[in-house]
Amino acid sequence: MGLAAEKPLCSPEDYLRLEATGEVKHEYVDGEIYAMSGASRRHNMIAINATLRLKSQAKGTGCEAYTSDVKVYVEAQNSFYYPDAMLVCGEDDTHTHYVTRPCILVEVISPGTAVIDRREKLLAYRKLPSLKAYILVESDRRQVEYFLRGDTGTWRSGTLGENDMLNLDCAGHPVALCLDDIYEDVVL
Repeated sequence: MGLAAEKPLCSPEDYLRLEATGEVKHEYVDGEIYAMSGASRRHNMIAINATLRLKSQAKGTGCEAYTSDVKVYVEAQNSFYYPDAMLVCGEDDTHTHYVTRPCILVEVISPGTAVIDRREKLLAYRKLPSLKAYILVESDRRQVEYFLRGDTGTWRSGTLGENDMLNLDCAGHPVALCLDDIYEDVVL
């Protein structure tokens, strides 16, 4: 029996070159490249709502909010991902297409992405020393799951209730999110 041909791994530098010139976005996981599918209108509205809420609260703080067009690099995993929304405070690098120190990451999940977002990305994102909150927003129902890093480095998780406010701290800057903000104008 013959041996299967091995697929060569892509370097991070080659991946970044491909992404800079390509028309389709890809995520990169330790040498493997995965094409991303397009998002639904509902998914996009939720992502915009989250980004706008983060941006409005970051005004004048030196923090920056980004959409899914900016990648996050997880060095400990040698991976690049495109979160749907993120807040970055105190970024000290000069990369033009990715960040390395987000404090809040938001992923809008659907049945097709839920496993990756809840397992692979959760494990990778938790390795980011700067990360304080990872938020998973359902696209087909009003449900928000969160994972928060405490001052001692321990993680806790929960689900945002209908009348709850998720109060976060991003590098000393308060940020608050609730279901009405995230699902504003979204028809489920």
